[in-house]
Amino acid sequence: MDLILLLKAAILGIVEGLTEFLPVSSTGHLILAGALLDFTGDKAKLFEIVIQSAAILAVVWEYRQRLGHAVISATREASSLRLLVNVAIAFVPLAVLGLVFGKWLKLHLFNAPVVATTFILGGLIILWAERKSHHERVSSVDSMGWLDAVKVGIAQCFALIPGTSRSGATIIGGMLFGLSRKVATEFTFYLAIPTLGIASLYELYKERALLSTDDIGMWTVGMLASFISAFFVVRWLIRFVSTHSFTVFAWYRIAFGLLVLLTWQMGWVQWVEG
Repeated sequence: MDLILLLKAAILGIVEGLTEFLPVSSTGHLILAGALLDFTGDKAKLFEIVIQSAAILAVVWEYRQRLGHAVISATREASSLRLLVNVAIAFVPLAVLGLVFGKWLKLHLFNAPVVATTFILGGLIILWAERKSHHERVSSVDSMGWLDAVKVGIAQCFALIPGTSRSGATIIGGMLFGLSRKVATEFTFYLAIPTLGIASLYELYKERALLSTDDIGMWTVGMLASFISAFFVVRWLIRFVSTHSFTVFAWYRIAFGLLVLLTWQMGWVQWVEG
C-alpha cells in the first residue's frame, strides 16, 4: 500500500472537512491542495466526490436525532413537517439552475480571474453584511416559513459561480433575509444534506467507470479524515456564531483570492475545471 498516497488522501480529506461548511469555498482549497500535493486528474476529481460524501455524513450524524425525529413525526407535528418542506423548497432553485446552467458556468467561469474575484467579492460582501444592522425576524429553525426557505434557496444559487462558497451564500443570505446568525447556519447544514448528497450521487454515477476496488484504501482514509474534521467544524461553527461574527472569514477570503491570482500568474496551479 502506498503510504504517500494515503497521506495525501488524509490531507485532502481534512481540507474538505474543514472547508465544506465554512464560508470559504471547499472547491478552491481542494484545487490548490491537489496541485501542491501533485494529486490531480480524473481520479482526483472522483476522490473529491467521495470525501465530500463523508462530510455530508458528518452533518447527518451530528443532527441524527433531530432529523430522525422530523422524519418519524412529520405526519404528527407541524414543526417537523415544516422543517422537511422548507429544506425541500430551498433545495429546488439550485437543483433547477444547476441542471440548466451548471455545465456552462463551470466551462466558462471556472478560471483564475473569476475564482479570485468571487473569493474577494465574497469577502467584501461578508464585511458589508456584518457592518449592516440586522432585524432578526426568525430566531428558530422551527419558526421559518416557506418564503424564508425560498429566499435561502435563491441565495444558495450563487454557489454555482466558482469560488462563491455554498455555505457562505446561504448563511449570509439568510442573515440578510432576517434569520438569526445561528438559524442561518443551522439551516445551511440541513440544506447541505440534499444539495451535496444528490450532487455527489449524480457525479458518482457519471464517473462510475473510474470506480475501482484498488482505491478502497485511499477512499477509506480520505473519508475518515473528511468525516472527522467536518464533524468538529459543524459542532464548532454553531458555538462560534453564537458569540462571533464572520469577519475573520471575510479577510481570509480576500487573502485567499489574492493567493489564487498569485498561483495562477506564476503558473503553479491550473485553475480550470474538467
